Amino acid sequence: MADNCCLECQETFKGRADKKFCSDYCRTSYHNKQNAISNSYVRIINNILRKNRRILLKHNPQDKAKTSKSLLIREGFNFNYFTNEYVSKAGKVYRFCYDQGYLVLDNDLIVIVKKKDYVT
Repeated sequence: MADNCCLECQETFKGRADKKFCSDYCRTSYHNKQNAISNSYVRIINNILRKNRRILLKHNPQDKAKTSKSLLIREGFNFNYFTNEYVSKAGKVYRFCYDQGYLVLDNDLIVIVKKKDYVT
């Protein structure tokens, strides 16, 4: 048994020569700190996407609706974030936030649709 120094709490402990942490708590804490920056970025993006979906869902209770782009922006919708795009046979580009999609039309109009099973 070798004397090791825990990478998280810096305490000395006995164990295998390749052991890096004195406990499961220190191991988990160490790895959570290592992943915190990338996890916070993902969390921020997911929050934006969920907010976008909630706004679309609010204005689309019947699976298809029209609203204005300016109204969505006032409510905090961020047009820079969406989960996927669907290009119709007519060449129209629908952007989706999970199951709620939208198509930008002329004159500040937005068509909101619910994703159909055949739309991937």
